[in-house]
Amino acid sequence: MKGVVFQEFIEMVETTFSAEMADQIIEASDLSTGGAYTSVGTYDHDEMVQLVVNLSARTGIALPTLLRAFGKHLLGRFAAMYPKHFAGRTSTFDLLEVLDNKIHVEVRKLYPDAELPVFDHDLSTPGAMAFVYRSKRPFADLADGLIAGCIAHFGERIEVTREDYPCQSGAHSRFVLQKLGDAA
Repeated sequence: MKGVVFQEFIEMVETTFSAEMADQIIEASDLSTGGAYTSVGTYDHDEMVQLVVNLSARTGIALPTLLRAFGKHLLGRFAAMYPKHFAGRTSTFDLLEVLDNKIHVEVRKLYPDAELPVFDHDLSTPGAMAFVYRSKRPFADLADGLIAGCIAHFGERIEVTREDYPCQSGAHSRFVLQKLGDAA
């Protein structure tokens, strides 16, 4: 998992809770990095799991809720940090449609060692998108938050339903996004 994701998680914890909370969860976790991450480094996703578990234990907030909140935060940060990936995109469907075959291609150019999730989409139903997420990591809730962040970014009204599929490790989920009409 790329260091930028860890950095943004720590930043979210500091902003939402406190710098002390960030220090506490780092100290409570068994991190080979000691909690120091460079944006371009690649780190074991288990460190993220430990950080989120320790944050949940200290705040009483459920893991899925924390991961969804982080996903929403992360989408906003990605929009600010990587505006070229959002340039010309006018909707949630538009952005999600190019995530795997355009944006991830660019990410792989910058970070050849990145282990990215795989996304498939189906736009065959008017006003709807089926979006399938597959990853070696257990972060479907994070993907759920990224989708929510995308919807908020574009100011759309979209209902999202999610179905999780059993898998040996990681995550496999199908999200169905249904447009509800223009935002008021």
